[in-house]
Amino acid sequence: MPRDPDALRELVETFLAELPFDGVLEPLAQPMRDSLGGKRVRPVLALAVGEALGADPATVLPAAAAVELVHSFSLVHDDLPALDNDTERRGRPTVWAAHGEATAILTGDALLGEALRLALTYGTPEVARELVDATLAMIGGQQLDLEGGHDLHRLHELKTGALFRAAVMCGALAAGLPAADHAPWRAFAAELGVLFQAVDDILDGGGFVLAMGARSEEHTSELQSH
Repeated sequence: MPRDPDALRELVETFLAELPFDGVLEPLAQPMRDSLGGKRVRPVLALAVGEALGADPATVLPAAAAVELVHSFSLVHDDLPALDNDTERRGRPTVWAAHGEATAILTGDALLGEALRLALTYGTPEVARELVDATLAMIGGQQLDLEGGHDLHRLHELKTGALFRAAVMCGALAAGLPAADHAPWRAFAAELGVLFQAVDDILDGGGFVLAMGARSEEHTSELQSH
């Protein structure tokens, strides 16, 4: 019987809490652990996909955790003064605010390295390749956001959607999904990432006018009903 999201989230929390970092990263271990808060939406999604494909969650956990580490890396760097200049996240000081900018940069780098190390524990390079592709897309999306004036849908596809695609596909690849069956899962993942960002913008308030202004009243009612 499939586990509910809370049960999957607990598996992720336990895995991350017990995850050993490379010994050379000991000076960064505390800020790395400090960065690993959050709702675990992406790793839970990866586990749910793997479970839907018949895989034991234990098989998918390294891939799911790798996606979460990349997500944390992106937040640590996004919070830096040169980007969003945020001093607080989830009610706590951001990594740079607590430990300094230089340490925050290195913490993000270390999280990315550990994510790749996890992705490379599989017998195929596909999981790591998927994660790298998503990371590059996310970074490219961040640069587009900095520049401004780019197509909003494309921006969301890259900046937010890439890691949702990685969550779905890393979970599927860790579960051994054959290449011939990739297409529908990729299509689902592509829609999910953009939808998540749209809903997040609306709930946030900041994107409400932009998201709703181009839609008719009928479309607005339909979206709110979901």
